Amino acid sequence: MAEIINSQTTVVSTSEGLFIAGTRITVYDVMDYLKAGWPTKLVQNWLNLTERQITDVMDYIENHREEVEAEYQQVLQYSEEIRLYWERRNRKRFAKIAAMPPKPGREEARARLQAWKSLRN
Repeated sequence: MAEIINSQTTVVSTSEGLFIAGTRITVYDVMDYLKAGWPTKLVQNWLNLTERQITDVMDYIENHREEVEAEYQQVLQYSEEIRLYWERRNRKRFAKIAAMPPKPGREEARARLQAWKSLRN
């Protein structure tokens, strides 16, 4: 069940965090761009938000700075944990794939790929 956070009904709290109503865009998505130094207008255009949506989100962030920052740090930590999990999981899989013998008939393509890789290093 979504809980409306402000009177403009733009920022909605769900069990998964703070969202912009009617979208799948989180307040944390907006925070990512702002932390990267993007101007508000560019964030608005990139995320296809209306003037009212971006204004309400920016007001919400400003009025609830400590709470939003704390939740944002939790989101970043959780994202890092997920990234590390998949990196470890895929490392084993990629090593297994690399150890497999090449498929027959692809020797020429494999040789060209190896030559290209050696030029990059």
